[in-house]
Amino acid sequence: MSATFITTFSVQGPGLRVAVKDLIDMAGIPTTAGSRVVAESAAPAEADAACLAGLRAAGAQIVGRANLHELALGVTGINPWFGTPVNPLDAALVPGGSSSGSAVAVATGEASVAYGTDTGGSIRIPAACCGISGLKTTWGRLPLAGVRPLAPSLDTVGPMAASVAGLVLGMELLEPGFAVAPASGPPRVGRVRVPAAPEVDDAVTRVLREASWGVTDVDPAGWLTATKWTLPPLVAEAYRSNQDIVDRDADRLTPGVTQRMIAGREVTPAQEAEAAAAKEAWRTQLAALFERFDLLVTPTLTILPPTLERADDLLEGRCTLPVNLAGVPALSVPVPTGGPLPASIQLVAAWGGEERLLAAGSVIEEAAAAM
Repeated sequence: MSATFITTFSVQGPGLRVAVKDLIDMAGIPTTAGSRVVAESAAPAEADAACLAGLRAAGAQIVGRANLHELALGVTGINPWFGTPVNPLDAALVPGGSSSGSAVAVATGEASVAYGTDTGGSIRIPAACCGISGLKTTWGRLPLAGVRPLAPSLDTVGPMAASVAGLVLGMELLEPGFAVAPASGPPRVGRVRVPAAPEVDDAVTRVLREASWGVTDVDPAGWLTATKWTLPPLVAEAYRSNQDIVDRDADRLTPGVTQRMIAGREVTPAQEAEAAAAKEAWRTQLAALFERFDLLVTPTLTILPPTLERADDLLEGRCTLPVNLAGVPALSVPVPTGGPLPASIQLVAAWGGEERLLAAGSVIEEAAAAM
């Protein structure tokens, strides 16, 4: 079995093929969260997660349970227990996490759409690493019943696909009745000028120019501060969600996962309260920005996908955490650099703005194809 999947399924006929991250319950199948510790005692789920209802009603075919970074707490996608999904752009490169198997399933054509989860970038980072598109949805928009929690105040579920059209299809399955917003004039775009590798920065500049969007630079100070304040609640909640495992079997988890869990155990109530205050301040800042702009833009990653040996570079290279802290939606779309590897642009919309976000993503996709 490929490391892309923890479990594969035989499918018949030409129907839509979907991969489901092994954090999302499927009736009759154990949910292992990519962890040998969880797998040892996991019982078959009694029912599907609520987010699978639309998929089942549409008759889509699930091709497999997609692998992930253990317990969804990591950005590299490296999994020593079930194998690391192989990045189809280059086997020497990290696939990104935590939704690594979902990204690889789409990038290799094994699935048309994949479901992932995103707590701090876990859809957008592997999408960027594997050259596909991914949508982090508004917090609370899609039901999480039956999805194994990591950090409940940040967790979301969303689609991954090779194209923006595939993401629209994924949203139609996740939220029957979903429709992209009608075309309108060019959006007002604020570009958050985070420091990035020259080839990444240039790729974002060129695709925005090709789209003929008016762009205004935005000071990154608030963005960088929000990045800092996302981590305490994320790791603290992750520890609480997995406390029984960590306290009993910490030495049997991936070392990096254990380190983050232990860091979460050490977060104090005062630190969490301070982070909560920072979250409210950040939401207020964003609300003011979205009065001026329809979209905010950053790279998804400030670097190109690193090698497996340098996988932890993703921790510093991600531009995803402030989106989760605010709860707003964000879309990652690959853009060419002129070299062998693509960069990825991140488009961020106001709360509940997925319909407009995907419309804008289609424009960026067309612009990227013309570069």
